[in-house]
Amino acid sequence: MSGSVLSPQWPAAPGVCALFTLRAGGASRAPYDSFNLAAHVGDDPGAVAANRARLHREQTLPAEPLWLEQVHGTDVVDADRARAAPPGLAPPRGDAAVSRQPGAVLAVLVADCLPVLLAARDGSAVAVAHAGWRGLAAGVLEAAVGALARHAPLQAWLGPAISPAYFEVGPEVRSAFTAHDPSASAAFTPNARGRWQCDLRALARARLAALGIASIHGDDSCSYRDAARFYSYRRDGATGRMAGLIWRQAAQS
Repeated sequence: MSGSVLSPQWPAAPGVCALFTLRAGGASRAPYDSFNLAAHVGDDPGAVAANRARLHREQTLPAEPLWLEQVHGTDVVDADRARAAPPGLAPPRGDAAVSRQPGAVLAVLVADCLPVLLAARDGSAVAVAHAGWRGLAAGVLEAAVGALARHAPLQAWLGPAISPAYFEVGPEVRSAFTAHDPSASAAFTPNARGRWQCDLRALARARLAALGIASIHGDDSCSYRDAARFYSYRRDGATGRMAGLIWRQAAQS
């Protein structure tokens, strides 16, 4: 399944594992073809279950990922506490998750939004965040980094997302960021339609840097441009979702 995932290139501590899934190599049929991991987009539940089982098996995950009910907000789920909940409960609602224990697999689902993986430089804790423009403007990265505050210094990896060339937004989106930080205007380029091309990665990098994170890495692939490798909600509407995942391995005895 190596062709179905990206391995983040970042100087993570030994024992910190991370990956980002691609769209090929699964059981889902069009328009979700083929490695869709989202259960909420209208895909056949059996295909989603098969894809998740394959991910678990072929990536030798230590546990089933903690799938979230993502709402473009700022809530951070404590995965270590969620793992202790009785089985069969609905997915916890949130757009970020944090873990300090080995074996908890954190995940966010994306199809243009920015997946952000966070790890303590010493490997003692990890987090993941779903950073669409709403969550990013509202402070999802600040919330996720805050949950790891006692584990600083931190490092970050930004996964594939829609690029500025294809992410057109209205003035209300630009205002949501510039009201927080006037320098965020540098991430918006005016276009001929009187709207703006938005650079999600630049906005995320600026917020992470403002939080004191100096080690920021990422993959600059555009989800909209590359239909063979990535799902894109803005391009296709009905489509699947990819996943960014991070976890801590148990120490070897």
